[in-house]
Amino acid sequence: MSSRPPIFGIDLGTTFSLISVLQDGVPVVLPNALGEGLTASAVSVMEDGRVLVGAPARARATTHPERTALAFKRDMGTDRVYDLGGHRFTAPELSALVLQALKHDAEAALGMAIEEAVVTVPAYFDEAQRQATRAAAQIAGLRVDRIINEPTAAALAYGLHERHRELTAVVLDLGGGTFDVTVLELIEGVIEIQSSAGDSRLGGEDFVDLLADRVAARIETSHGGDVRRHPQAWARVREACEQAKRRLSSVETTTVALVELPIGAATADLEIAFTRAEAEEAWAGLLERIRTAVTRALADARRRPEQIDEVLLVGGATRMPCITRLAAQIFGRLPLRHLPPDEAVALGAAVQAALKEGQASLDDMVVTDVAPMTLGVESATAMGSRVVSGLFTPILDRGTVIPVSRVKRFYTMSDGQRMIDVRVFQGEHSLCKDNRLLGRYEISDLPPAPAGAEAVDIRFTYDLNGILEVETTLVSTGRQHAFVVQQTPGRLTPEQIAKAREKMAALKVHPRELLPNTTALARAEALHLELVGAAREELAHAMALFRGALEQENPDLIDACRARLTALLGVLRRGD
Repeated sequence: MSSRPPIFGIDLGTTFSLISVLQDGVPVVLPNALGEGLTASAVSVMEDGRVLVGAPARARATTHPERTALAFKRDMGTDRVYDLGGHRFTAPELSALVLQALKHDAEAALGMAIEEAVVTVPAYFDEAQRQATRAAAQIAGLRVDRIINEPTAAALAYGLHERHRELTAVVLDLGGGTFDVTVLELIEGVIEIQSSAGDSRLGGEDFVDLLADRVAARIETSHGGDVRRHPQAWARVREACEQAKRRLSSVETTTVALVELPIGAATADLEIAFTRAEAEEAWAGLLERIRTAVTRALADARRRPEQIDEVLLVGGATRMPCITRLAAQIFGRLPLRHLPPDEAVALGAAVQAALKEGQASLDDMVVTDVAPMTLGVESATAMGSRVVSGLFTPILDRGTVIPVSRVKRFYTMSDGQRMIDVRVFQGEHSLCKDNRLLGRYEISDLPPAPAGAEAVDIRFTYDLNGILEVETTLVSTGRQHAFVVQQTPGRLTPEQIAKAREKMAALKVHPRELLPNTTALARAEALHLELVGAAREELAHAMALFRGALEQENPDLIDACRARLTALLGVLRRGD
Protein backbone atom coordinates (compact mmCIF):
# COMPACT_ATOMS: atom_id res chain seq x y z
CA MET A 1 0.00 0.00 0.00
CA SER A 2 1.03 3.61 -0.50
CA SER A 3 2.15 5.80 2.40
CA ARG A 4 -1.13 7.68 2.18
CA PRO A 5 -3.87 5.89 4.15
CA PRO A 6 -6.41 4.22 1.87
CA ILE A 7 -10.09 5.07 1.95
CA PHE A 8 -12.05 2.44 3.83
CA GLY A 9 -15.52 1.04 3.31
CA ILE A 10 -17.96 0.85 6.23
CA ASP A 11 -21.28 -0.95 6.44
CA LEU A 12 -22.99 0.75 9.37
CA GLY A 13 -25.73 -1.77 10.05
CA THR A 14 -28.74 -1.97 12.35
CA THR A 15 -27.56 -5.20 13.98
CA PHE A 16 -23.93 -5.58 12.91
CA SER A 17 -21.34 -3.28 11.31
CA LEU A 18 -18.16 -4.00 9.35
CA ILE A 19 -15.12 -2.15 8.01
CA SER A 20 -13.28 -3.19 4.86
CA VAL A 21 -10.53 -2.17 2.46
CA LEU A 22 -9.28 -3.20 -0.97
CA GLN A 23 -6.01 -5.16 -0.70
CA ASP A 24 -4.22 -6.34 -3.85
CA GLY A 25 -7.38 -5.76 -5.85
CA VAL A 26 -9.56 -7.81 -3.48
CA PRO A 27 -11.95 -6.33 -0.86
CA VAL A 28 -11.44 -7.77 2.63
CA VAL A 29 -13.27 -7.30 5.93
CA LEU A 30 -10.94 -6.34 8.78
CA PRO A 31 -11.22 -8.10 12.17
CA ASN A 32 -12.18 -6.42 15.43
CA ALA A 33 -10.55 -6.88 18.84
CA LEU A 34 -12.22 -10.30 19.15
CA GLY A 35 -10.86 -11.45 15.79
CA GLU A 36 -14.38 -11.31 14.34
CA GLY A 37 -15.48 -9.51 11.17
CA LEU A 38 -18.90 -8.52 12.51
CA THR A 39 -19.09 -5.86 15.21
CA ALA A 40 -22.45 -5.67 16.95
CA SER A 41 -24.11 -2.27 16.57
CA ALA A 42 -24.67 -2.07 20.29
CA VAL A 43 -23.66 0.33 23.08
CA SER A 44 -23.87 -0.29 26.82
CA VAL A 45 -22.81 1.84 29.79
CA MET A 46 -21.32 -0.09 32.72
CA GLU A 47 -21.98 0.73 36.35
CA ASP A 48 -18.62 2.52 36.65
CA GLY A 49 -19.50 4.74 33.66
CA ARG A 50 -17.31 2.97 31.12
CA VAL A 51 -18.81 2.54 27.66
CA LEU A 52 -18.88 -0.85 25.93
CA VAL A 53 -19.32 -1.16 22.16
CA GLY A 54 -19.92 -4.31 20.15
CA ALA A 55 -20.29 -7.90 21.32
CA PRO A 56 -20.05 -7.28 25.09
CA ALA A 57 -22.66 -4.53 24.81
CA ARG A 58 -24.99 -6.80 22.84
CA ALA A 59 -24.61 -9.53 25.48
CA ARG A 60 -25.55 -7.01 28.20
CA ALA A 61 -28.83 -6.27 26.41
CA THR A 62 -30.21 -9.34 28.20
CA THR A 63 -28.76 -8.69 31.63
CA HIS A 64 -28.79 -4.85 31.62
CA PRO A 65 -31.41 -3.71 29.07
CA GLU A 66 -31.85 -0.31 30.76
CA ARG A 67 -28.16 0.44 30.17
CA THR A 68 -27.95 -0.89 26.61
CA ALA A 69 -29.00 0.47 23.20
CA LEU A 70 -29.64 -1.67 20.13
CA ALA A 71 -31.06 -0.97 16.65
CA PHE A 72 -30.52 2.80 17.06
CA LYS A 73 -29.84 3.09 13.32
CA ARG A 74 -33.63 3.15 12.97
CA ASP A 75 -33.71 6.45 14.85
CA MET A 76 -31.20 8.24 12.65
CA GLY A 77 -32.68 11.54 11.50
CA THR A 78 -34.99 11.81 14.54
CA ASP A 79 -34.74 13.65 17.85
CA ARG A 80 -34.92 10.50 20.01
CA VAL A 81 -32.59 10.47 23.02
CA TYR A 82 -31.45 7.24 24.71
CA ASP A 83 -30.85 7.30 28.48
CA LEU A 84 -28.30 4.61 29.40
CA GLY A 85 -27.66 4.62 33.11
CA GLY A 86 -27.87 8.39 33.32
CA HIS A 87 -25.83 8.99 30.16
CA ARG A 88 -27.88 10.51 27.33
CA PHE A 89 -27.13 9.79 23.68
CA THR A 90 -28.73 10.57 20.33
CA ALA A 91 -28.76 7.99 17.52
CA PRO A 92 -25.88 9.74 15.66
CA GLU A 93 -23.81 9.74 18.87
CA LEU A 94 -24.42 6.02 19.41
CA SER A 95 -23.59 5.34 15.76
CA ALA A 96 -20.43 7.43 16.17
CA LEU A 97 -19.30 5.11 18.98
CA VAL A 98 -19.71 2.12 16.66
CA LEU A 99 -17.85 3.92 13.85
CA GLN A 100 -15.11 4.89 16.28
CA ALA A 101 -14.72 1.25 17.35
CA LEU A 102 -14.47 0.15 13.69
CA LYS A 103 -11.91 2.88 13.05
CA HIS A 104 -9.74 1.76 15.98
CA ASP A 105 -10.01 -1.90 14.92
CA ALA A 106 -8.88 -1.12 11.37
CA GLU A 107 -6.03 1.03 12.65
CA ALA A 108 -4.89 -1.82 14.91
CA ALA A 109 -5.15 -4.34 12.05
CA LEU A 110 -3.18 -2.27 9.55
CA GLY A 111 -0.97 -0.16 11.80
CA MET A 112 -1.96 3.17 10.27
CA ALA A 113 -4.29 6.07 11.01
CA ILE A 114 -7.63 6.18 9.21
CA GLU A 115 -8.90 9.49 7.91
CA GLU A 116 -11.59 8.83 5.31
CA ALA A 117 -14.28 6.26 4.62
CA VAL A 118 -17.17 5.50 2.31
CA VAL A 119 -20.24 4.67 4.41
CA THR A 120 -23.27 2.75 3.19
CA VAL A 121 -26.90 3.57 3.94
CA PRO A 122 -30.15 1.85 2.99
CA ALA A 123 -31.30 2.97 -0.46
CA TYR A 124 -34.56 4.06 1.10
CA PHE A 125 -32.96 6.29 3.74
CA ASP A 126 -34.28 9.82 3.33
CA GLU A 127 -32.25 13.02 3.39
CA ALA A 128 -32.43 13.47 7.18
CA GLN A 129 -31.22 9.93 7.79
CA ARG A 130 -28.31 10.37 5.37
CA GLN A 131 -27.29 13.64 6.98
CA ALA A 132 -27.43 11.98 10.41
CA THR A 133 -25.13 9.22 9.13
CA ARG A 134 -22.67 11.81 7.86
CA ALA A 135 -22.81 13.60 11.23
CA ALA A 136 -22.07 10.33 13.06
CA ALA A 137 -18.96 9.87 10.95
CA GLN A 138 -17.80 13.41 11.72
CA ILE A 139 -18.28 12.83 15.45
CA ALA A 140 -16.20 9.66 15.13
CA GLY A 141 -13.37 11.62 13.49
CA LEU A 142 -13.93 10.29 9.97
CA ARG A 143 -14.23 12.28 6.75
CA VAL A 144 -17.07 10.91 4.63
CA ASP A 145 -17.40 12.60 1.25
CA ARG A 146 -19.16 9.64 -0.32
CA ILE A 147 -22.27 7.86 0.89
CA ILE A 148 -23.44 4.87 -1.15
CA ASN A 149 -26.68 2.90 -1.09
CA GLU A 150 -26.33 -0.58 0.41
CA PRO A 151 -27.68 -2.58 -2.55
CA THR A 152 -25.50 -0.51 -4.89
CA ALA A 153 -22.51 -1.48 -2.75
CA ALA A 154 -23.53 -5.14 -2.93
CA ALA A 155 -23.83 -4.80 -6.70
CA LEU A 156 -20.28 -3.40 -6.83
CA ALA A 157 -18.92 -6.36 -4.87
CA TYR A 158 -20.77 -8.71 -7.21
CA GLY A 159 -19.76 -6.78 -10.33
CA LEU A 160 -16.09 -6.89 -9.35
CA HIS A 161 -16.09 -10.63 -10.08
CA GLU A 162 -18.62 -10.55 -12.93
CA ARG A 163 -17.44 -7.43 -14.77
CA HIS A 164 -17.09 -9.15 -18.16
CA ARG A 165 -20.70 -10.38 -18.22
CA GLU A 166 -23.88 -8.76 -19.49
CA LEU A 167 -26.99 -9.34 -17.39
CA THR A 168 -29.91 -7.79 -15.54
CA ALA A 169 -30.04 -8.56 -11.84
CA VAL A 170 -32.09 -7.78 -8.76
CA VAL A 171 -30.47 -7.32 -5.34
CA LEU A 172 -32.69 -8.17 -2.37
CA ASP A 173 -31.05 -6.68 0.74
CA LEU A 174 -32.75 -7.64 4.01
CA GLY A 175 -30.67 -6.69 7.02
CA GLY A 176 -31.46 -6.34 10.69
CA GLY A 177 -33.51 -3.19 10.34
CA THR A 178 -34.08 -2.27 6.70
CA PHE A 179 -35.08 -3.79 3.37
CA ASP A 180 -33.97 -2.58 -0.06
CA VAL A 181 -34.54 -3.97 -3.53
CA THR A 182 -32.54 -2.71 -6.49
CA VAL A 183 -32.76 -3.53 -10.18
CA LEU A 184 -29.48 -3.15 -12.04
CA GLU A 185 -27.88 -3.84 -15.39
CA LEU A 186 -24.28 -5.03 -15.68
CA ILE A 187 -22.55 -4.51 -19.03
CA GLU A 188 -18.80 -5.03 -19.31
CA GLY A 189 -17.96 -3.53 -15.92
CA VAL A 190 -20.57 -0.77 -16.08
CA ILE A 191 -23.16 -1.16 -13.31
CA GLU A 192 -26.26 0.87 -14.06
CA ILE A 193 -28.81 1.08 -11.25
CA GLN A 194 -32.25 1.21 -12.86
CA SER A 195 -34.51 1.46 -9.80
CA SER A 196 -34.57 1.13 -6.02
CA ALA A 197 -37.40 0.61 -3.57
CA GLY A 198 -37.66 -0.57 -0.02
CA ASP A 199 -38.72 -0.02 3.56
CA SER A 200 -36.48 1.67 6.13
CA ARG A 201 -38.35 0.00 9.01
CA LEU A 202 -38.47 -3.60 7.85
CA GLY A 203 -35.74 -6.07 8.79
CA GLY A 204 -34.79 -9.12 10.79
CA GLU A 205 -35.60 -7.27 14.03
CA ASP A 206 -39.26 -7.11 12.96
CA PHE A 207 -39.39 -10.88 12.40
CA VAL A 208 -38.01 -11.34 15.94
CA ASP A 209 -40.53 -8.86 17.37
CA LEU A 210 -43.47 -10.77 15.90
CA LEU A 211 -42.24 -14.04 17.41
CA ALA A 212 -41.67 -12.30 20.74
CA ASP A 213 -45.18 -10.83 20.65
CA ARG A 214 -46.62 -14.32 20.17
CA VAL A 215 -44.55 -15.68 23.05
CA ALA A 216 -45.69 -12.77 25.25
CA ALA A 217 -49.32 -13.46 24.31
CA ARG A 218 -48.99 -17.14 25.24
CA ILE A 219 -47.35 -16.23 28.55
CA GLU A 220 -50.15 -13.77 29.31
CA THR A 221 -52.77 -16.43 28.54
CA SER A 222 -51.12 -19.09 30.68
CA HIS A 223 -49.74 -16.97 33.55
CA GLY A 224 -51.68 -13.71 33.41
CA GLY A 225 -48.72 -11.32 33.25
CA ASP A 226 -47.40 -9.04 30.50
CA VAL A 227 -43.64 -9.61 30.20
CA ARG A 228 -43.33 -6.54 27.97
CA ARG A 229 -43.68 -4.37 31.10
CA HIS A 230 -40.56 -5.89 32.65
CA PRO A 231 -37.44 -4.70 30.74
CA GLN A 232 -35.20 -7.64 31.61
CA ALA A 233 -37.92 -10.23 31.04
CA TRP A 234 -38.77 -8.71 27.66
CA ALA A 235 -35.08 -8.56 26.71
CA ARG A 236 -34.73 -12.24 27.53
CA VAL A 237 -37.84 -13.13 25.52
CA ARG A 238 -36.53 -11.20 22.49
CA GLU A 239 -33.09 -12.82 22.71
CA ALA A 240 -34.64 -16.29 22.98
CA CYS A 241 -36.84 -15.52 19.95
CA GLU A 242 -33.80 -14.26 18.02
CA GLN A 243 -32.10 -17.62 18.59
CA ALA A 244 -35.32 -19.46 17.71
CA LYS A 245 -35.62 -17.51 14.44
CA ARG A 246 -32.10 -18.57 13.51
CA ARG A 247 -32.74 -22.22 14.37
CA LEU A 248 -35.90 -22.24 12.25
CA SER A 249 -33.71 -21.57 9.21
CA SER A 250 -32.40 -25.15 9.51
CA VAL A 251 -35.07 -27.06 11.47
CA GLU A 252 -38.85 -27.32 11.22
CA THR A 253 -39.57 -27.06 14.96
CA THR A 254 -37.84 -25.35 17.85
CA THR A 255 -38.51 -24.43 21.46
CA VAL A 256 -38.21 -21.10 23.24
CA ALA A 257 -36.99 -22.03 26.73
CA LEU A 258 -37.01 -19.42 29.51
CA VAL A 259 -35.86 -20.26 33.02
CA GLU A 260 -37.09 -18.30 36.06
CA LEU A 261 -38.62 -15.63 33.88
CA PRO A 262 -40.08 -12.76 35.96
CA ILE A 263 -43.86 -12.55 35.42
CA GLY A 264 -45.45 -10.02 37.70
CA ALA A 265 -44.34 -10.74 41.26
CA ALA A 266 -43.43 -14.38 40.53
CA THR A 267 -41.13 -16.32 38.21
CA ALA A 268 -41.83 -19.26 35.90
CA ASP A 269 -39.95 -21.83 33.85
CA LEU A 270 -41.36 -21.85 30.32
CA GLU A 271 -40.98 -23.95 27.18
CA ILE A 272 -42.92 -22.72 24.16
CA ALA A 273 -42.68 -24.70 20.93
CA PHE A 274 -42.79 -23.09 17.49
CA THR A 275 -42.92 -24.66 14.06
CA ARG A 276 -41.51 -22.94 11.00
CA ALA A 277 -45.02 -22.86 9.54
CA GLU A 278 -46.36 -21.04 12.63
CA ALA A 279 -43.54 -18.50 12.45
CA GLU A 280 -44.12 -17.86 8.77
CA GLU A 281 -47.82 -17.37 9.45
CA ALA A 282 -46.85 -14.65 11.93
CA TRP A 283 -44.53 -13.11 9.33
CA ALA A 284 -47.06 -13.07 6.49
CA GLY A 285 -47.56 -9.31 6.70
CA LEU A 286 -43.80 -8.64 6.56
CA LEU A 287 -43.40 -10.92 3.55
CA GLU A 288 -46.19 -9.08 1.77
CA ARG A 289 -44.42 -5.76 2.39
CA ILE A 290 -41.30 -7.24 0.80
CA ARG A 291 -43.32 -8.41 -2.21
CA THR A 292 -44.86 -4.93 -2.59
CA ALA A 293 -41.44 -3.25 -2.64
CA VAL A 294 -40.12 -5.74 -5.21
CA THR A 295 -43.16 -5.15 -7.43
CA ARG A 296 -42.63 -1.39 -7.30
CA ALA A 297 -38.92 -1.66 -8.11
CA LEU A 298 -39.68 -3.83 -11.14
CA ALA A 299 -42.38 -1.41 -12.30
CA ASP A 300 -40.04 1.58 -11.95
CA ALA A 301 -37.36 -0.25 -13.95
CA ARG A 302 -39.98 -1.30 -16.53
CA ARG A 303 -38.97 -4.92 -16.13
CA ARG A 304 -40.97 -8.10 -15.78
CA PRO A 305 -39.78 -10.87 -13.43
CA GLU A 306 -38.92 -13.14 -16.37
CA GLN A 307 -36.56 -10.45 -17.72
CA ILE A 308 -34.33 -10.75 -14.66
CA ASP A 309 -31.29 -12.96 -15.21
CA GLU A 310 -30.12 -13.31 -11.60
CA VAL A 311 -31.51 -12.60 -8.13
CA LEU A 312 -28.92 -11.83 -5.45
CA LEU A 313 -29.60 -12.17 -1.72
CA VAL A 314 -27.76 -9.80 0.62
CA GLY A 315 -28.07 -9.30 4.38
CA GLY A 316 -28.15 -11.81 7.21
CA ALA A 317 -31.96 -12.03 7.34
CA THR A 318 -32.06 -13.46 3.79
CA ARG A 319 -30.91 -16.76 5.30
CA MET A 320 -34.52 -17.41 6.35
CA PRO A 321 -36.08 -20.04 4.04
CA CYS A 322 -39.23 -17.94 3.63
CA ILE A 323 -37.17 -15.18 1.93
CA THR A 324 -35.55 -17.64 -0.46
CA ARG A 325 -38.96 -19.11 -1.25
CA LEU A 326 -40.57 -15.70 -1.75
CA ALA A 327 -37.82 -14.66 -4.19
CA ALA A 328 -38.22 -17.93 -6.10
CA GLN A 329 -41.99 -17.42 -6.31
CA ILE A 330 -41.66 -13.87 -7.65
CA PHE A 331 -38.89 -14.50 -10.19
CA GLY A 332 -39.41 -18.15 -11.09
CA ARG A 333 -35.80 -19.06 -10.24
CA LEU A 334 -33.72 -19.77 -7.19
CA PRO A 335 -31.86 -16.72 -5.83
CA LEU A 336 -28.06 -16.72 -5.52
CA ARG A 337 -25.60 -16.08 -2.71
CA HIS A 338 -22.31 -15.51 -4.52
CA LEU A 339 -21.00 -13.46 -1.59
CA PRO A 340 -21.33 -13.90 2.19
CA PRO A 341 -24.71 -12.24 2.95
CA ASP A 342 -23.39 -10.41 6.02
CA GLU A 343 -20.30 -9.07 4.22
CA ALA A 344 -21.46 -8.21 0.70
CA VAL A 345 -22.33 -4.58 1.44
CA ALA A 346 -19.06 -3.90 3.28
CA LEU A 347 -17.05 -5.52 0.49
CA GLY A 348 -18.80 -3.30 -2.05
CA ALA A 349 -18.11 -0.24 0.09
CA ALA A 350 -14.40 -1.07 -0.15
CA VAL A 351 -14.71 -1.26 -3.93
CA GLN A 352 -16.43 2.15 -4.01
CA ALA A 353 -13.69 3.55 -1.77
CA ALA A 354 -11.03 2.26 -4.17
CA LEU A 355 -12.94 3.76 -7.12
CA LYS A 356 -12.96 7.10 -5.31
CA GLU A 357 -9.21 6.79 -4.86
CA GLY A 358 -8.80 6.05 -8.56
CA GLN A 359 -7.08 2.69 -8.12
CA ALA A 360 -5.81 1.42 -11.46
CA SER A 361 -7.08 -2.13 -10.90
CA LEU A 362 -10.65 -0.82 -11.20
CA ASP A 363 -10.23 1.36 -14.28
CA ASP A 364 -12.83 -0.61 -16.23
CA MET A 365 -15.53 -0.33 -13.54
CA VAL A 366 -18.22 2.38 -13.57
CA VAL A 367 -21.34 2.64 -11.42
CA THR A 368 -24.39 4.86 -11.80
CA ASP A 369 -27.12 5.30 -9.21
CA VAL A 370 -30.65 6.65 -8.97
CA ALA A 371 -32.59 8.92 -6.66
CA PRO A 372 -34.36 6.49 -4.29
CA MET A 373 -37.22 8.88 -3.43
CA THR A 374 -39.07 11.67 -5.20
CA LEU A 375 -38.00 15.26 -4.48
CA GLY A 376 -40.30 18.23 -5.00
CA VAL A 377 -41.88 21.37 -3.58
CA GLU A 378 -45.15 22.41 -2.03
CA SER A 379 -47.60 24.05 -4.42
CA ALA A 380 -51.21 25.25 -4.60
CA THR A 381 -53.86 25.31 -7.29
CA ALA A 382 -57.05 27.30 -7.85
CA MET A 383 -60.31 25.34 -7.88
CA GLY A 384 -62.87 27.93 -8.87
CA SER A 385 -62.97 30.46 -6.05
CA ARG A 386 -61.05 28.14 -3.71
CA VAL A 387 -57.29 27.64 -3.41
CA VAL A 388 -56.15 24.12 -2.57
CA SER A 389 -52.71 24.23 -0.96
CA GLY A 390 -50.27 21.71 0.51
CA LEU A 391 -49.94 19.81 -2.77
CA PHE A 392 -46.71 17.97 -3.56
CA THR A 393 -45.24 18.76 -6.99
CA PRO A 394 -42.29 16.53 -7.96
CA ILE A 395 -39.22 18.01 -9.64
CA LEU A 396 -37.04 14.88 -9.49
CA ASP A 397 -38.93 11.59 -9.67
CA ARG A 398 -37.64 8.53 -7.87
CA GLY A 399 -35.54 6.40 -10.19
CA THR A 400 -33.95 9.42 -11.89
CA VAL A 401 -30.31 8.68 -12.72
CA ILE A 402 -27.97 10.81 -10.61
CA PRO A 403 -26.13 13.14 -10.64
CA VAL A 404 -28.90 15.19 -12.23
CA SER A 405 -30.23 18.74 -12.57
CA ARG A 406 -33.88 19.50 -13.37
CA VAL A 407 -35.92 22.72 -13.41
CA LYS A 408 -39.66 23.47 -13.16
CA ARG A 409 -41.49 26.81 -13.45
CA PHE A 410 -44.08 28.05 -10.94
CA TYR A 411 -46.33 31.14 -10.90
CA THR A 412 -47.74 33.48 -8.26
CA MET A 413 -51.25 32.75 -6.99
CA SER A 414 -52.57 36.20 -6.03
CA ASP A 415 -52.55 39.81 -7.21
CA GLY A 416 -49.67 41.82 -5.82
CA GLN A 417 -48.03 38.75 -4.24
CA ARG A 418 -44.71 39.91 -2.72
CA MET A 419 -43.28 36.62 -1.38
CA ILE A 420 -42.94 32.97 -2.40
CA ASP A 421 -42.23 30.35 0.28
CA VAL A 422 -40.20 27.55 -1.32
CA ARG A 423 -40.70 24.42 0.80
CA VAL A 424 -38.75 21.32 -0.29
CA PHE A 425 -40.12 17.83 0.44
CA GLN A 426 -39.10 14.21 -0.12
CA GLY A 427 -41.58 11.37 -0.49
CA GLU A 428 -44.19 9.71 -2.66
CA HIS A 429 -47.48 11.08 -1.29
CA SER A 430 -49.62 13.64 -3.10
CA LEU A 431 -49.90 15.85 -0.01
CA CYS A 432 -46.86 17.49 1.55
CA LYS A 433 -48.03 16.75 5.08
CA ASP A 434 -47.41 13.05 4.42
CA ASN A 435 -43.87 13.60 3.10
CA ARG A 436 -40.62 14.68 4.77
CA LEU A 437 -39.85 18.43 4.91
CA LEU A 438 -36.21 18.93 3.93
CA GLY A 439 -35.87 22.70 3.99
CA ARG A 440 -37.37 26.04 3.00
CA TYR A 441 -36.41 29.43 1.57
CA GLU A 442 -38.38 32.64 1.12
CA ILE A 443 -38.19 34.70 -2.09
CA SER A 444 -39.21 38.19 -0.97
CA ASP A 445 -39.68 41.63 -2.55
CA LEU A 446 -41.39 40.34 -5.69
CA PRO A 447 -42.38 43.14 -8.14
CA PRO A 448 -46.11 43.89 -7.85
CA ALA A 449 -47.99 42.01 -10.59
CA PRO A 450 -51.33 40.33 -11.28
CA ALA A 451 -51.81 36.70 -10.22
CA GLY A 452 -49.93 34.35 -12.53
CA ALA A 453 -47.83 37.12 -14.08
CA GLU A 454 -44.71 36.55 -11.99
CA ALA A 455 -42.82 33.29 -12.48
CA VAL A 456 -40.03 31.55 -10.59
CA ASP A 457 -37.88 28.71 -11.91
CA ILE A 458 -36.88 26.14 -9.26
CA ARG A 459 -33.94 23.93 -10.15
CA PHE A 460 -32.95 20.83 -8.18
CA THR A 461 -29.39 19.52 -8.52
CA TYR A 462 -28.86 16.16 -6.82
CA ASP A 463 -25.46 14.44 -6.55
CA LEU A 464 -24.20 10.92 -5.86
CA ASN A 465 -23.85 11.64 -2.15
CA GLY A 466 -27.52 12.54 -1.76
CA ILE A 467 -26.79 16.29 -1.45
CA LEU A 468 -29.54 18.45 -2.90
CA GLU A 469 -28.93 22.01 -4.11
CA VAL A 470 -31.95 24.20 -4.80
CA GLU A 471 -31.62 27.20 -7.11
CA THR A 472 -34.43 29.73 -7.57
CA THR A 473 -34.57 32.26 -10.40
CA LEU A 474 -37.11 35.10 -10.49
CA VAL A 475 -37.89 35.16 -14.20
CA SER A 476 -38.82 38.86 -14.50
CA THR A 477 -35.58 40.16 -12.96
CA GLY A 478 -33.18 37.23 -13.28
CA ARG A 479 -32.49 37.40 -9.52
CA GLN A 480 -31.09 34.08 -8.32
CA HIS A 481 -30.53 32.36 -5.02
CA ALA A 482 -29.07 28.92 -4.35
CA PHE A 483 -29.02 26.94 -1.13
CA VAL A 484 -27.99 23.43 -0.15
CA VAL A 485 -30.73 21.56 1.67
CA GLN A 486 -29.21 20.80 5.04
CA GLN A 487 -31.52 22.18 7.71
CA THR A 488 -33.46 18.94 7.85
CA PRO A 489 -35.27 18.07 11.09
CA GLY A 490 -32.90 16.32 13.47
CA ARG A 491 -29.80 17.38 11.55
CA LEU A 492 -26.83 18.37 13.71
CA THR A 493 -25.25 21.78 13.16
CA PRO A 494 -21.43 22.13 13.00
CA GLU A 495 -21.56 23.47 16.56
CA GLN A 496 -23.57 20.47 17.75
CA ILE A 497 -21.14 18.09 16.02
CA ALA A 498 -18.17 19.78 17.71
CA LYS A 499 -19.94 19.53 21.07
CA ALA A 500 -20.73 15.86 20.45
CA ARG A 501 -17.07 15.18 19.64
CA GLU A 502 -16.05 16.77 22.94
CA LYS A 503 -18.62 14.61 24.70
CA MET A 504 -17.27 11.45 23.01
CA ALA A 505 -13.70 12.37 23.96
CA ALA A 506 -14.72 12.70 27.61
CA LEU A 507 -16.32 9.24 27.75
CA LYS A 508 -14.45 6.41 29.42
CA VAL A 509 -14.51 3.84 26.63
CA HIS A 510 -13.65 0.32 27.75
CA PRO A 511 -10.02 -0.50 26.77
CA ARG A 512 -9.87 -2.37 23.47
CA GLU A 513 -7.31 -4.89 24.71
CA LEU A 514 -9.66 -5.98 27.53
CA LEU A 515 -12.68 -6.58 25.29
CA PRO A 516 -12.11 -10.35 24.86
CA ASN A 517 -12.31 -10.78 28.66
CA THR A 518 -15.32 -8.50 29.07
CA THR A 519 -17.12 -10.15 26.15
CA ALA A 520 -16.59 -13.67 27.51
CA LEU A 521 -18.02 -12.70 30.90
CA ALA A 522 -20.96 -10.77 29.41
CA ARG A 523 -21.89 -13.71 27.17
CA ALA A 524 -21.55 -16.09 30.11
CA GLU A 525 -23.79 -13.92 32.31
CA ALA A 526 -26.47 -13.84 29.60
CA LEU A 527 -26.41 -17.62 29.20
CA HIS A 528 -26.34 -18.19 32.97
CA LEU A 529 -29.82 -16.63 33.15
CA GLU A 530 -31.21 -19.35 30.89
CA LEU A 531 -29.63 -22.44 32.46
CA VAL A 532 -30.63 -24.64 35.39
CA GLY A 533 -29.17 -27.53 37.32
CA ALA A 534 -25.77 -29.02 36.52
CA ALA A 535 -25.23 -26.91 33.42
CA ARG A 536 -25.69 -23.69 35.38
CA GLU A 537 -23.34 -24.93 38.14
CA GLU A 538 -20.69 -25.88 35.58
CA LEU A 539 -20.90 -22.46 33.94
CA ALA A 540 -20.81 -20.65 37.30
CA HIS A 541 -17.68 -22.57 38.25
CA ALA A 542 -15.94 -21.66 34.98
CA MET A 543 -16.91 -18.00 35.46
CA ALA A 544 -15.53 -18.02 39.03
CA LEU A 545 -12.22 -19.47 37.82
CA PHE A 546 -12.00 -16.83 35.11
CA ARG A 547 -12.75 -14.00 37.54
CA GLY A 548 -10.08 -15.36 39.86
CA ALA A 549 -7.56 -15.36 37.01
CA LEU A 550 -8.47 -11.75 36.22
CA GLU A 551 -7.84 -10.76 39.86
CA GLN A 552 -4.41 -12.43 39.78
CA GLU A 553 -3.54 -10.48 36.59
CA ASN A 554 -1.66 -13.47 35.21
CA PRO A 555 -1.86 -13.19 31.39
CA ASP A 556 -1.25 -16.88 30.68
CA LEU A 557 -3.80 -17.98 33.29
CA ILE A 558 -6.32 -15.43 32.00
CA ASP A 559 -5.95 -16.70 28.42
CA ALA A 560 -6.31 -20.32 29.50
CA CYS A 561 -9.39 -19.70 31.67
CA ARG A 562 -11.02 -17.54 28.98
CA ALA A 563 -10.43 -20.26 26.38
CA ARG A 564 -12.06 -22.86 28.66
CA LEU A 565 -15.01 -20.55 29.37
CA THR A 566 -15.51 -19.75 25.69
CA ALA A 567 -15.40 -23.44 24.75
CA LEU A 568 -17.93 -24.25 27.48
CA LEU A 569 -20.25 -21.50 26.22
CA GLY A 570 -20.22 -23.10 22.78
CA VAL A 571 -21.05 -26.52 24.21
CA LEU A 572 -23.86 -25.26 26.47
CA ARG A 573 -25.46 -23.21 23.67
CA ARG A 574 -25.58 -26.30 21.46
CA GLY A 575 -26.94 -28.39 24.32
CA ASP A 576 -24.26 -31.09 23.86
